[in-house]
Amino acid sequence: MFSAFEWMMALRYLRARRQEGFISVIAWFSLLGIMLGVATLIIVMSVMNGFRQELLTRILGVNGHLSVYSDSAQLTNYDAVALRVGKIDGVVKVTPMIEGQVMASANGQAKGAIVRGLRQADVQQRAILADNIRQGSIDNLTGNNAVMLGSRMARNMGLRIGDKITLISPKGNVTAFGTVPRMKAYKVAAIFNVGMHEYDSSFIFMPLDAAQVYFKLKGAVSYLDVVIKDPDQAQSMARDVWIKLGNKGRVYDWQHTNSSFFNAIQVERNVMFLILTLIIVVAAFNIISSLIMLVKDKGRDIAILRTMGATRGMIMRVFLISGASVGVIGTFAGFALGIAFAENIETIRQWLQGLTGTDLFAAEIYFLSRLPAVVDPTEVTTVVLMGLGLSFLATIYPSWRAARLDPVEALRYE
Repeated sequence: MFSAFEWMMALRYLRARRQEGFISVIAWFSLLGIMLGVATLIIVMSVMNGFRQELLTRILGVNGHLSVYSDSAQLTNYDAVALRVGKIDGVVKVTPMIEGQVMASANGQAKGAIVRGLRQADVQQRAILADNIRQGSIDNLTGNNAVMLGSRMARNMGLRIGDKITLISPKGNVTAFGTVPRMKAYKVAAIFNVGMHEYDSSFIFMPLDAAQVYFKLKGAVSYLDVVIKDPDQAQSMARDVWIKLGNKGRVYDWQHTNSSFFNAIQVERNVMFLILTLIIVVAAFNIISSLIMLVKDKGRDIAILRTMGATRGMIMRVFLISGASVGVIGTFAGFALGIAFAENIETIRQWLQGLTGTDLFAAEIYFLSRLPAVVDPTEVTTVVLMGLGLSFLATIYPSWRAARLDPVEALRYE
């Protein structure tokens, strides 16, 4: 498609002489702009993908995909209902659960917490909890006075295995002098760390029987926690469960419960993509300006080549190669830089934190304790093709202008 002569002339024009140094500088900045734009897009998209996947894994690891509530404040006859739901095709696990808000107090520290009561076997079957026990053991989560709490809560309150933590419920006991909050001390049997700040700092787990006593839900639970085979089918499965229960009760899926959270991530991801694409667009405009200046500077050379027999197509291809080379090199350099950065982003973060002495990814703000990155081949391919496409489009007008140059006019004004 391109002859050796066209390649030779194009590469020669890219190596500007001293008097053409400014054009060469613009070309270099164009290359760097495209490289940084492509690399930044790949890195940001990978981090956003990793952020979403990590949050999804942890949220759906601690919580189920569906939540089944009764029409009343509590769900009675829950084992029979759980058995009916468990027979639905696509349902993997149904867990009766109690959930309530309390004030946790220990060693002079107090903070709000969420208590969840479930059977010990159900806790052991939740891999994200069972595989992330840092101290103690789930086997000790038995009886009416044992609890399991997150590592950040334990650290903030100075708690260790065997220490006591007092739980205060606002739904207290009614006396002649008014409502008195319920208070009960529990022994710390295990400490977990799932890597998500919200759970590690504010969740407490206790046996189902103990939770029923504490929250005064004898023979009842708050809701059924349902795990299904395909989380993406949660909405249709929620409808199936509701029909199976005779159109009674309320069924919420994880997408509905966390919709605002994940919608915010998706919107931010799309906006970041559009903003960072402007870097590549600006770099493409730099290619246009550098090529136009190069065409103007090489007017006499173009005229001489035309008089020696070079066709307009040959002249156009020479400048197409010159401009496209900048875009192609910049795009693939950005691709390599972006992939290398995304694959080692947590190591780079740790190094920068050690160098600056600051926390660059606070778990309290970003929910996660490490910076995740998941490279999506489809997105990377889209970014690379976009970089190449904009680079080629940027060369069309200057190349066409060079091909349309009248050799007589060019030589007359030289």
